[in-house]
Amino acid sequence: EVQLVESGGGLVQAGGSLRLSCAASGFTFDDYDIGWFRQAPGKEREGVSCISSSDGSTNYADSVKGRFTISSDNAKNTVYLQMNSLKPEDTGVYYCAARHRLLSPLVSRFPFAGFGSWGQGTQVTVSS
Repeated sequence: EVQLVESGGGLVQAGGSLRLSCAASGFTFDDYDIGWFRQAPGKEREGVSCISSSDGSTNYADSVKGRFTISSDNAKNTVYLQMNSLKPEDTGVYYCAARHRLLSPLVSRFPFAGFGSWGQGTQVTVSS
């Protein structure tokens, strides 16, 4: 059974930093891309960042480029999202999700498509 567990959320002031973790189990970690998504109150879920299991390439939403960094520790089956220079508009529930690497070429124009097996989410609140 695919299981993803997020952690590391919390309350932080604008300009601060947080590091989110996504611990994976129940599947062959090396075969899956991992993505981070977020959902703010009253808004649709949006893709934040994702990392390829094939070559380690990364994608970022324009709103977080230069501030967020995604990384993967394959030995720990864990993907991290380092978030710096946080803004109030970064507030939301952050989820990680998995996508089999064979799907990646099919959605190359849409880097945040094809993800599933969502975790339960971790709340990030950035105060102004």
